[in-house]
Amino acid sequence: MLVTRLRVHPVKSLAGYDVGMARVETWGLAGDRRWAVVDRDGATVTARERNRMLGLTAEALADGGVLLGDAGASGSDLLRVDPPTDATPIPVGISRQREALPAGDEADEWLSTRIGQPVRLVWQPDPRVRPVNPTHGGLAGEHVSLADVGPLLLTTQASLAQLDRWTDDETPPLDMLRFRPNVVIDGDEPFAEEAWSHVDIGSMRFRVVGVCDRCVMTTIDPTTLVRGKEPIRTLARHRRRNGKTYFGIWLAPETTGEIAVAEEVVPRLG
Repeated sequence: MLVTRLRVHPVKSLAGYDVGMARVETWGLAGDRRWAVVDRDGATVTARERNRMLGLTAEALADGGVLLGDAGASGSDLLRVDPPTDATPIPVGISRQREALPAGDEADEWLSTRIGQPVRLVWQPDPRVRPVNPTHGGLAGEHVSLADVGPLLLTTQASLAQLDRWTDDETPPLDMLRFRPNVVIDGDEPFAEEAWSHVDIGSMRFRVVGVCDRCVMTTIDPTTLVRGKEPIRTLARHRRRNGKTYFGIWLAPETTGEIAVAEEVVPRLG
C-alpha cells in the first residue's frame, strides 16, 4: 500500500490543499488546523452551518501565519495573517481548548464579510495544551491541534470505492475531499483500516486512536458547496452503529518526522 495524497487544512472548516511532503508533529501535520473561526461569544463556527467556508482558501506559511483567499484568488487578493503572538487570549468554546489568540480586526472583517455573520479568527499558540480526548481513545501525553478528535485523519481509496459501489447509479462518484483527510492511501480491502492498531508510513509509526464518525459536513459538495444526502444516507445503511456512521481512522504519531506521497504504508494488527 502507498500514500496517494497528503492534505493540510490550516483553518478549521476552510478548504485544504495537497502537499507532496509534510512534517509530522506530535499533534498533527505541521500547519494543520492551528486556526479556527469563532463567533463573537467564542463559539466555534464551522461549515456545518456555513457552507461558504469550504469555498475559502487558507495556506500555511513557514512562520506559522496563514494566507486567506477566495477560491482562485492570488497575489494581492490574498490576505496575509501573522501569528498573533502578542495578542491577549480570549475565551473560546473549543473542547479542551479554553482560550486562543485573536488574529485581529482585518482578518475578522475579511471573514465576516464572506461568511455572512460577525466572526473572529483565532490561533492556537501551543497544541500541547490540548489533549486527545480519552473518551475517543486518547492516551496520556497525546495532544492535538484544533482537529475534532485526533492528530491526523487517514482514509483509503479502497473504502471510498466500496462506498461508491453502495450508492445508487444516479449518484456521481464521491470526492474524497468531502471527508477532509490528512493522509489518503490506496488501501487493500475496504474498511480493513478499522482493524489496525498501528500503521507505519515510511519511517514513521502511528497509533490508531479510533474510527471517525461522520457529520453533515460530508454532505456538502466541496466544489459546488451544494448540500445533498450523500454520503450520510449510504453510510447509514451500511456503516451505522451506536447511532453514528463511520469513515476513516484517527492517528496519533509516536514520533516526529516527515511523510511523503508514494511512501509505503504497512499496517500493524494487535
